[in-house]
Amino acid sequence: MSHLSPVIYGRQFRSGFTVLPRHRHGDSYLALVLSGGYEEAGDGGRHRVRPGQVVMHGAFEAHLNRYDAKGSEVLDLALPSWMELSTALMQAPDPDTAVRLAERDPNEALAFLLATMKPQSPQFIDWPDELAHAMVRDPHLRLQDWARERQLADATISRGFRQVFGIAPSAYRAQLKGRLAWRQAAGGRETLSSIAACAGFCDQAHMTHTVRAVTGRTPGAWRRHVK
Repeated sequence: MSHLSPVIYGRQFRSGFTVLPRHRHGDSYLALVLSGGYEEAGDGGRHRVRPGQVVMHGAFEAHLNRYDAKGSEVLDLALPSWMELSTALMQAPDPDTAVRLAERDPNEALAFLLATMKPQSPQFIDWPDELAHAMVRDPHLRLQDWARERQLADATISRGFRQVFGIAPSAYRAQLKGRLAWRQAAGGRETLSSIAACAGFCDQAHMTHTVRAVTGRTPGAWRRHVK
């Protein structure tokens, strides 16, 4: 069964040098950075965020956070259920207005941010970022082939990726495929066996196990729940 951490909405502060290990939230939400900064490494890639930037989180995404020396204050706002934007990192041109609106009505603040913020292109810091991006784009990616093309040993790939993302690349890829299969099962009409093949699983049973581990329910249960 998936262990999910609740999202605490509103303004939150984390003290300097705090490290939040990899964790998973069941809700979709955004985090507007108000002060300080931190590094987030998760299913949406790795981002070093600063004031005015917004990190988008889809439901059942996992990530870890490493906070700078001065810590960071963020404004967390709930997104509509299962909403997921294609760009994980955004820029808010007027964060002060968003904060003022949130004090009166979080929904007004959310509407303002969704209407005004702009996407930012991902910036790869090192090869672990490239590998994470490659796995997001291709659920069928073979890690050994990717490593061989870059003349990196398998042990180097496993150790280096875990140091950044807090999880082995094979497990990271499996969880990405689990989220992909969950979205397709909950929102589509394809057969579960077809979804398993499309998401890169060897069979439907493997997909069922992974989706349940990530979301707490099997693909079939999600399909019945949505209906």
